Amino acid sequence: MASDLVSTDVSIVSEVVRKVRDGYLTRRTLPREYREGQLRALQRMLSENKQRFLDAFIKDLNKCEMEAILMEFGYCLNDVTHTLNHLDSWMAPRCVEKDFANQLNFNDLYTYPEPYGVALVIGAWNYPLQLTVSPLIGAIAAGNACIVKPSEISVAISNLLVELIPRYLDQDCYSVISGGVDVSQAVLRERFDYIFFTGSTPVGKLVMKQAAENLTPVTLELGGKSPCLVLGDANVEVAANRIMWGKCINTGQTCIAPDYILCQRDKQDKLVGACKKAITEFYGQDPKGNKDFGKIINRRHFDRLMSLIRSTRGNVVFGGDADEQKLKINPTLITDVTPGDPIMEDEIFGPVLPFVPVDTVDEAINLVNSKEKPLAFYVFTESKALFERIKRATSSGAILQNETLVHYQVSALPFGGVGHSGIGAYHGKLTFDTFTHRRAVLCAGTGFMESLNAKIKYPPWDEVKEARLRRLISPDGGNVVPVMSVLMMLAVIS
Repeated sequence: MASDLVSTDVSIVSEVVRKVRDGYLTRRTLPREYREGQLRALQRMLSENKQRFLDAFIKDLNKCEMEAILMEFGYCLNDVTHTLNHLDSWMAPRCVEKDFANQLNFNDLYTYPEPYGVALVIGAWNYPLQLTVSPLIGAIAAGNACIVKPSEISVAISNLLVELIPRYLDQDCYSVISGGVDVSQAVLRERFDYIFFTGSTPVGKLVMKQAAENLTPVTLELGGKSPCLVLGDANVEVAANRIMWGKCINTGQTCIAPDYILCQRDKQDKLVGACKKAITEFYGQDPKGNKDFGKIINRRHFDRLMSLIRSTRGNVVFGGDADEQKLKINPTLITDVTPGDPIMEDEIFGPVLPFVPVDTVDEAINLVNSKEKPLAFYVFTESKALFERIKRATSSGAILQNETLVHYQVSALPFGGVGHSGIGAYHGKLTFDTFTHRRAVLCAGTGFMESLNAKIKYPPWDEVKEARLRRLISPDGGNVVPVMSVLMMLAVIS
């Protein structure tokens, strides 16, 4: 961990959480005006400190300005604006369909969105602003109080959030706790009403285990090996451009980056050639010397990626070289990789792309299905029928035809995994829903129906009621709601 990380003293973690819970118990986070005020304060925090955030992205990941605006800063601004524009409709109660009995009762039936309470948002280092602030926006909009735990690995952004969030948001209801593993463990020992975690699958399991102690619901945004299948009828040049863009953005340190390519054996060379061309057009002959190409987050991850390149049994046909001092690795293409290669075991999370040749679509499907369900699956084909076949034969958090990554920018689409790639989904209204308990509400009158209740609902049961029930309930047990509806009707008629 970098020595300049601003870290919260472990001894005060319980006190910080208790203060936020006390703030929530005042119920001040519930009114619409309060939520809007906090969201607008968050909006100001971003707008008034744009250059400071951009500078922090460069320090942490050497993330260039355009990439930072596209993937992080601009995303968060759009997210908070979208939330403000729809807050009224999202907060509104929803009427539900009434069966006959409740129509006759004149009962009011609806669901009411209420906050869980005190939420914990644990961010990730690869997109340290977006993956921390976006869930926070949803938590605020839904009326929760919140503890924010940025990743200690992205030091510059973490320190900036530690400084700015208390300056702009209500300190009684929103607080930042920063630090390493010891601080994270201390935070997770506290009781929360909801936990939103973004990170690796192994750590996600630990978060879920700790949450289970208090039966705390969780959203786990994880990752995995997101495959990219390029079929024989695909537009190779377009596929190469979109794959390499998705792989090289943030230097491959993206949970939904294409992790490996499945392609027809006789098409591998053509696709590799197109990928080489795309890389050089994007970043020049030596991407690691290009200011627009980022760096690996730290030495540990740099060494891990270089070890993968050295240990593969495939052929390194492009890249493979690095600048150890600057923690930069050139985009690396590895051909003729087998499913049992070491590079195919875990998520790569870097600018290294293996090509796994296959002979048939079924072979590709079987290989994908032999692994844990991925966060995303990218299929390049001009055939809608083939895409539908692959969609139905596999499972993943998302599946895209002829594109990579861009689904995360669509607020109407759920973003989340399945199985080992995650639990739950968010973005847009789904983020609000994630932090919302949909409370069932029934409001009954006390007049007209009470005389009928005596005939229908209340004991004692006499022979007339028993005979009526026997006529109405089917031999297999019947259905309670239709039976009750008919009983109400018969009571009125009688």
